[in-house]
Amino acid sequence: MRKFVLAAAIATSALALAACSETAEPAAETTDAMASDADAAVNTTAEGVEEAVDETGAAVEGAADETAAAADEAAADAEEVMAGE
Repeated sequence: MRKFVLAAAIATSALALAACSETAEPAAETTDAMASDADAAVNTTAEGVEEAVDETGAAVEGAADETAAAADEAAADAEEVMAGE
C-alpha cells in the first residue's frame, strides 16, 4: 500500500513539473511583452514631460520679457514724473 501512495506522489510531482515547464515559456513571453509595454509607456511619458518642460520654459521666458518691458516702461514713466517736478 505504501508503494502505491509513493508512486502516486511521484506521478503527481512529475505531472506538476511537466505542467510548470509548459507554462513557463508563455509566462516568459508574457513578461517580455509586459516589459516592452512598460518601456514604451515610460518613453511616451518622458517625451510628454520633455515637451511640457519646453513649453514651460518658453512661457517663463515670455513672462520674463514682458516683466522686463513693463519695468522699463515704469522706469521711463518715473523719469518723466521726476523731470516734470
